[in-house]
Amino acid sequence: MDSERRAEQQLDRLMERYPVLAPARGQIWDAYLLMERCYRNGGKILFFGNGGSCADAEHIVGELMKGFCKKRPITEDLFRKITALDPEKGERLARNLQMGLPAISLASETALCTAYANDQDPEMIYAQQVLSYGKPGDVAFGISTSGNSTNVLHAFTVARACGLSSIALTGRDGGESAKRADVAIIVPEQETYKIQELHLPVYHALCLMLEDAFFEA
Repeated sequence: MDSERRAEQQLDRLMERYPVLAPARGQIWDAYLLMERCYRNGGKILFFGNGGSCADAEHIVGELMKGFCKKRPITEDLFRKITALDPEKGERLARNLQMGLPAISLASETALCTAYANDQDPEMIYAQQVLSYGKPGDVAFGISTSGNSTNVLHAFTVARACGLSSIALTGRDGGESAKRADVAIIVPEQETYKIQELHLPVYHALCLMLEDAFFEA
């Protein structure tokens, strides 16, 4: 079965479990295609948000950078190279490593974030990181329940200027993020905690879809 069909099946399962997300189905699919193309072309995805959305950004990176529902063993060639370099402990190292999909949570860089907030405008820290990390073909993935978080919007502006694609994960009416991002996933809720409750199954589904696209069982 090809990867696109497997991705469609994962999306079908999401809709079965969370029928409330039906209005966002096309948006989720478009986000998946953008992320899959980024990884297929050797790019990376930068995740960012504030408060609970920051925690979600961290969560997504954890699912992408190691095995989520699959073991993702390293290639046989890499396994041989590692064991050859360390005959004593190399095999244990190689057996524990897992293949990842390159992802960075921008809020994790505490020293940089606090230095920038102290020296410059704190609302522009994510924009600074997108400028420094981002390359054409990468994806900037911003999470904002309102869609109007200023630091997220600044990051989207810089992303477009630097040739990155962008995805917004939001709620309510999508806010300004829906206008600035290439794809906006707008979950159909109004209150912050309810929006966040729907964000989790959405990004879990995206991670499952991507894992199916790049890794065997």
